[in-house]
Amino acid sequence: MDIFLIILGAICLLVGFAGCFLPVLPGPPVSYLGLILLHFTDRVHFSVTQLVVWAILVVIVQLTDYLTPVLGSKYGGGSKWGNWGCVIGTVAGIFLFPPWGVLFGPFAGAVIGELLGGKQTLSAFKAGFGAFAGFLLSVVVKMALCGYFVYCFVKALL
Repeated sequence: MDIFLIILGAICLLVGFAGCFLPVLPGPPVSYLGLILLHFTDRVHFSVTQLVVWAILVVIVQLTDYLTPVLGSKYGGGSKWGNWGCVIGTVAGIFLFPPWGVLFGPFAGAVIGELLGGKQTLSAFKAGFGAFAGFLLSVVVKMALCGYFVYCFVKALL
């Protein structure tokens, strides 16, 4: 049973790491599930503190994943129109234009929102680039956390 759990945990870690790029998969929660599966083996046991801290990190990263494009739009000079456009563009991109929609949805939504709000084209594109930068930041943070989970998994097995 341990071998099955270890293999399933390793698959979860790899799928979770892929979820950092693919919007359909929640990367950090799936990677965390891989650590939980490893914990239930007779070979490795993580402390309760580790498991709780990792769970809190997963929740924080998941929340920031949705907030960073909006904050990027805001700091790029975007208004409420751009922020709402960014949110709508993100959701629309996920469902209407996968997989590229997730990458360009926040940008396009922020630009369209700003243009609808009466901003000039240059200001709208600046807000869009801020949303895009926020999205890229969230991908880097998710990759870092999932990479850390892979490191913990391998270290626990060795």
